[in-house]
Amino acid sequence: MIKLGFTDLEILHLGIKGRGTFNEKDIENSNLKRLGVGRILDALASLKDRKLIELTKDGFFSITDLARYFLWDEKTPLWIRILKILEIKSFSSEEMSYFLEKTEKEVLDEIENLRKSNLVLMSPQRTDSKVVRIFEILPDGIEKLKKVEKEGLEKEEKETSESENDIINILEQIIKDIKGLEIQEEKKREIISKILSIKEKIYFE
Repeated sequence: MIKLGFTDLEILHLGIKGRGTFNEKDIENSNLKRLGVGRILDALASLKDRKLIELTKDGFFSITDLARYFLWDEKTPLWIRILKILEIKSFSSEEMSYFLEKTEKEVLDEIENLRKSNLVLMSPQRTDSKVVRIFEILPDGIEKLKKVEKEGLEKEEKETSESENDIINILEQIIKDIKGLEIQEEKKREIISKILSIKEKIYFE
């Protein structure tokens, strides 16, 4: 499994913004210039050793397919990419949106599901006289990533689907039981309506 630091992420993202390539001028015009030449060269060498960037004949740096796959492969579900980027460091939804090249709404929708599953934690932090929601990965989130890395995404999706089907079957049985109760029909319809709304959320979320 690839392990990135924040500097690695910043450098690779330059390549994503540059449609796969970047050069020294791009680095100079970015926040990376704060690091100094020595640290930047070390980071570039490390990324090259790990086969995450390559040096082209015309002097550009090119990010590899391996680097793209880690955070920017559209075939990988966004929730997995969010967990991966939060393994690097804690981020706000705005920061994740920037680095993952997704809208903030898309990120927030996935983050909410991850939070409900106890895979990430949200902590409000005050910066520049305003409160920002910062998200961090929890131990269960790290274990989830390890499981997907080891067993594959297909098995994870299958287990999730089976779990949802189990819940739906239970809800349908509850509806049958309610219909057999000796209570007012209006009350039955009210309870069943609430259960059906739960089923709809399971189907469409």
